[in-house]
Amino acid sequence: MREQIRGTPGVALAVAGLTAVLLVSMGLGVAIGSADLSLGTVFDAVLGRLGLGPGVDVLDEHIVVDLRLPRVVGAAVVGAGLSVCGAVLQSLTGNQLADPYILGMSGGAALGASVVLGTGLGLGSMAGGPVIALAAFLGSLSALVLVFAISVTRGGALIPGRLILAGVAVGQLTAALSSGLVYFGPHGTAERVMFWSLGSVAGVRWNTLVLSLAVTALTVIVVFWHARTLDAFAFGERSAAGLGTDVTRIRWTLYALVSLCTAVLVSVSGIIGFVGLVIPHAVRFFVGPLHARVLPLAILAGALIVVWADIVARTLMPARELPLGLVTSAIGVPAFIWLLRRQKGI
Repeated sequence: MREQIRGTPGVALAVAGLTAVLLVSMGLGVAIGSADLSLGTVFDAVLGRLGLGPGVDVLDEHIVVDLRLPRVVGAAVVGAGLSVCGAVLQSLTGNQLADPYILGMSGGAALGASVVLGTGLGLGSMAGGPVIALAAFLGSLSALVLVFAISVTRGGALIPGRLILAGVAVGQLTAALSSGLVYFGPHGTAERVMFWSLGSVAGVRWNTLVLSLAVTALTVIVVFWHARTLDAFAFGERSAAGLGTDVTRIRWTLYALVSLCTAVLVSVSGIIGFVGLVIPHAVRFFVGPLHARVLPLAILAGALIVVWADIVARTLMPARELPLGLVTSAIGVPAFIWLLRRQKGI
């Protein structure tokens, strides 16, 4: 099966197939919920809002267009963005365990959210609220700036080993500060922070989705442009430089861009684990290491996984919604173990 997919026709067919499955899954994601709707109703509601059809009942249109559709699109954007960021960071750092949060941004985002949730500045506890999202975004960027400041050399280079160690150190620092805020915060702070940190796209709306979509699209375009350069990094920094790659400039560009993308995604969805780690590995297992093949499939597969994880999160237990990160971890851990065993030939 892997040999069939690794060829160019096989990859093209896989991209087409995953695209079709993703579109159908997003339609089902909008239709499935406490108020079950048909795919026809979903289609008519969207056309009605665009002024291209007679539309549907006002309540159904509100549910479809204003509540569920941005949530489903947000889930797809988050999954696609985390997957492409994970793939890039694994290549740049040469670390198979790298994921979008390796540079301490998840800890910074959690600290920013903890400040809001622990002090009441957000005037509410809904994950995805505008104040919480802004605080998480600023916390992510602050952590990233600190990581870069610690790890950059005097010559302005970013060495992967130092960068990862700085990310771990900053992550530990922000985790300690977040724990302190939770400990000394008012009653209920721990529950609110925990729910946010486990991830959710329940609060995604069109106004918060626009920025995420724009930054993710920009990241995808730039990363695709540097696909061959990322292939060169697989042979080491010296080999990449020998092939004419401006290693320092490329590292700064891609690190900064994928970090910005991760910060934006974390601000709207919280911390969703295993997507950025497992999906790139799974795709490479089937199509090989070339990024021209890995990137499109990773984007589609990541979007598909998070869309279905969100469907499961809000339908598995009718009385309450499960955290999205809990569902992705439940999927990601067995998948990662399976990949490890298959790669070892066990």
